[in-house]
Amino acid sequence: MTRRLTAYDLRSAKGSRKWLQLHVDTPAEAAAAVACNIVILSSESDHNLELIREAAPFAFLSVGMQHGAVASPDEAVRLGFDMIERGADAVYCSHSPRFIEAMAAEGIPVTGHVGLVPNRATWTNFRAVGKTAEEAFKVLRAAKDLENAGAACIEVEVVPVRLADHITRSTPLITMGMGCGSACDTQYLFSSDVLGTHTGHYPRHANAMPIS
Repeated sequence: MTRRLTAYDLRSAKGSRKWLQLHVDTPAEAAAAVACNIVILSSESDHNLELIREAAPFAFLSVGMQHGAVASPDEAVRLGFDMIERGADAVYCSHSPRFIEAMAAEGIPVTGHVGLVPNRATWTNFRAVGKTAEEAFKVLRAAKDLENAGAACIEVEVVPVRLADHITRSTPLITMGMGCGSACDTQYLFSSDVLGTHTGHYPRHANAMPIS
């Protein structure tokens, strides 16, 4: 790879291939991922961001905007531009579609989130989401809302495999799957789980236990 991957590259290849995706916390993890030909990464927006970007100059990097860090769409745009300037290729945002729409209107690639959204888990608890017809419809509607808002990617977390497959096939967004088998465009893993450096529940996002 001789140049940085873009949202256009990923969406142009949608349906023709699957990717591994790794959440990294350090530059060393980012460099190791690239050495293993993992070219889609995610990270937090902390002090390591610039170093992670340097360690993986050509990877597509989705960087998390801390939930609650912004209180208006204008603030989201301002912080989104700052994260892009620091090295992000996409900005992960678990806020409402109106925040995502504001960033997307300014050309900022945004990653949304449906299913089990940890920052909103008070409404679902930490469990598989979408196993009933009513819940599945809510997940589908949330995915469509993000698509209509202009998101580039969408994390699909701990939903039934058939639902994840339907979302992936029916949206132009790049779907990033956690705990829903191999149905999505990427299979999202955490370096802390892969390396055994986690400090909590394992596996953190049930990646080893797809929900059927």
